[in-house]
Amino acid sequence: MLIKNQWYAVEFGQWVTDQPVLAQVHGHDLVLWRSPNGMVNAQSDLCVHRGGSLAGGSVVGDCVQCPYHGWRYGADGACVEIPANRPDLPIPKKARVDTYPCIERYGFVWVFLGDLAPEYRPPVPELEGLEEHTEARAEGYRAVTGEFTWQANYDRVLENAVDIAHTPFVHSGSFGNKDQPEIQDFDLDETRVNGHLASVTATVELEPPRPSGMWRFISKKDRPPVSTSTGFYPPNVSMLIVRLPMGEIRIFTAAVPRDEHVTVSKFCMLRTFFTGGWADKNSYERTIKIFLEDQPTVEGQRPELLPFDLSAELHVKSDSIQLAYRRWRQEQIDKGWALDTPSDEEAKRAAAVIPSPGRSSDPELANAWVFPTVGEART
Repeated sequence: MLIKNQWYAVEFGQWVTDQPVLAQVHGHDLVLWRSPNGMVNAQSDLCVHRGGSLAGGSVVGDCVQCPYHGWRYGADGACVEIPANRPDLPIPKKARVDTYPCIERYGFVWVFLGDLAPEYRPPVPELEGLEEHTEARAEGYRAVTGEFTWQANYDRVLENAVDIAHTPFVHSGSFGNKDQPEIQDFDLDETRVNGHLASVTATVELEPPRPSGMWRFISKKDRPPVSTSTGFYPPNVSMLIVRLPMGEIRIFTAAVPRDEHVTVSKFCMLRTFFTGGWADKNSYERTIKIFLEDQPTVEGQRPELLPFDLSAELHVKSDSIQLAYRRWRQEQIDKGWALDTPSDEEAKRAAAVIPSPGRSSDPELANAWVFPTVGEART
């Protein structure tokens, strides 16, 4: 299920260069490409001629070119050239692809998937401590990025990322302390902007485990509790801040749902200690180790999809952040913003796209589309 009318972090900006990039979100294929002026564009990956993948094509000037018959589409989605046609033949009005608003910030490419007018859209999330820059950076921090693939639904992956109580057990081999699993009472810090939920965070003190490896030589025997913050930025970014005696770690992760069964976590890990490049490999490996510890549990959860009914699973006080996510999710469903993810069989037989602003902003283009939107009946 896709919650539309949201800003999704779908890719690292540094991975979108002079060639088109495929981004899969909830069973829908998008093409990301960078114009000569440096701006990133996001469009439906479906060429309206014969369904060719634009991501398999190339960027030619200010256009993305389909690899099948060479049709070229501009940044607004309109086709500007059909090579097989005589120069005097007009280009059909229906020769256009859906284009989605796109912003590059905090190192991620954010794509607005939906058809709301600008004045009604939720804000782009503000990731705590990161600079509003096209790169992932913050003064005094060293950043590494990477990705991890789960055979699990993205709701489960996102909830796991903000679950405080699992740390002592799932991560007992690294930073969790199974001898002191109790979670102190904590308050939720919820931020809303123009009525839209912008973030939910919480901070707790966790008891650290006994140090191991090289850390046992540089750590004190009596270690103070570790102040830890976690939370989420709707619709698909989680945050973890760990304040260690030697410095701070921040991990921002975009849970990108390829479909109902596969999720890719694109993470940015920042640290204030060991800021030389020599420590990047170790930082990357430590972050991957966290995901690997989580993987068997997350992929083994049943049901695979998050229940709609809050009473379908038992909740306790330490689940407050996950419950806040589920309440936000239900709010969007109640607004009518939930779109079904196409099944494998549906995707094989018909193509449907996520509705884009262009479909509602210009009445003259109301019928100028080849592919229907998700849930829209063909006429």
